[in-house]
Amino acid sequence: MKPAIIVVDMVKDNLRPHYPISAHVRRILPSVQRLIAMARTKSYPVIFACDSYFPGDFIFRGKMEPHSIEGTHGAEIMDELSPQPDELVLPKRRFSAFFGTELEETLRGWDVDTLAIAGVATHVCVLMTAMDGICHDFQVIVLKDCCASYRAEIHESTVRIYECSPLEPLFRFLTLDDFLSTDEASSTNQ
Repeated sequence: MKPAIIVVDMVKDNLRPHYPISAHVRRILPSVQRLIAMARTKSYPVIFACDSYFPGDFIFRGKMEPHSIEGTHGAEIMDELSPQPDELVLPKRRFSAFFGTELEETLRGWDVDTLAIAGVATHVCVLMTAMDGICHDFQVIVLKDCCASYRAEIHESTVRIYECSPLEPLFRFLTLDDFLSTDEASSTNQ
């Protein structure tokens, strides 16, 4: 297994006190920090895929509140995660980190075969990135205790639905501890 870590939409706007997801983001933040620390220790690529919308973006014609506007403070990665200079910060204009970006080419250049995905929201951007990862022939692990939605039941329902996926083991939901154990076992067998 040659993993890359993709951290989805852990941006400052998602910590705004009035924003429905902020409490859930704060709850997963220590686990995401632990994941990133492990990745840095093992020299795994870390990619921060971040919403980066235009002010009058088409996406805001629905119920979604304008957020993470390109070039604003709110579109920046949370201070608690502070990317290192060798880590990729990938602005994205739509839900999937693959859509309209060069993520696939970058991952292929790094010889990555597995994606470990963390971030928000489980049922939208995390799931879209995961599904596109599968469509681009990467194995995908969604780290269920490193992801959140704006309501706990939405996160839990998404996990329950996709834990039964016929794509297993190409597409899995694992806890961070299970991923770390799987990664350790994989490293030992090489």
